[in-house]
Amino acid sequence: MEGLEQWKDQLEQLKSQLEPWKNQLEKCLHEAIEYLNQIPPVQLYAAIAVLLISTLLLLSIRLFKHAKSNTVMLTGLSGSGKTVLFYQLRDGSVHQGTITSMEPNESTIVLNSDSNKRKSKPVHIVDVPGHSRLRPKLDEFLPRAAGIVFVVDSLEFLPNCHLASEYLYDILTKASVVKKKIPVLICCNKNDKVTAHTKEFIRKQMEKEIDKLRASRSAISAADISNDFTLGVPEESFTFSQCRNKVTVAESSGLTGEVGQVEQFIWECVKP
Repeated sequence: MEGLEQWKDQLEQLKSQLEPWKNQLEKCLHEAIEYLNQIPPVQLYAAIAVLLISTLLLLSIRLFKHAKSNTVMLTGLSGSGKTVLFYQLRDGSVHQGTITSMEPNESTIVLNSDSNKRKSKPVHIVDVPGHSRLRPKLDEFLPRAAGIVFVVDSLEFLPNCHLASEYLYDILTKASVVKKKIPVLICCNKNDKVTAHTKEFIRKQMEKEIDKLRASRSAISAADISNDFTLGVPEESFTFSQCRNKVTVAESSGLTGEVGQVEQFIWECVKP
């Protein structure tokens, strides 16, 4: 009984402490109602409408930012096998020979890999032409890209090393790629051929070539207007690990259907 009396006393003390807060709250509420009553109905309704619209816009922006893109781009020099790889990813079809695209190929697909079908999600694949005059089309898709597959011809790599590295340098220094940290896969295609170069060799040669490009372009202008960001760490040899976005290397063959590593990269880019 003594404990119960103590509890009642504590409750009464708490009630007396909260009483001023209750009175203050009632006063504020009364003043707010009086203030609202003084506002003409038209202005009041307009203020409520503005508040609701602003809230909806903020929610929409937040939802849009959190919505993950499902677009993955294939790009690289002409003749690297992008379009053959595109058809292989799209439906598993094989196209012999070189297919030259003058316009972007687009398709929304579900990856063929058995390991991914359990959590299948439609993927928007865009094959961007590799011709130098058509590369500006890349900028049309970059803002909504979840990943970039940069296709390299591992069979004819050495004659094209400089051009491929220069194109990749331009991609890696674009603001839309750096700010969004869009992952890039260097896809060493045509690895089914005996004389194809390995992905390790291609990675090292491209790092060396980009290191030269970085030095030469910095020497021309400290504020390179053709590129938004610089690559690497000053006074250190360039490696892809220094990029702000993740850059990985894989091998594939569009003709033989060896595209598992590419599919895995795409899945990692678009998975929920």
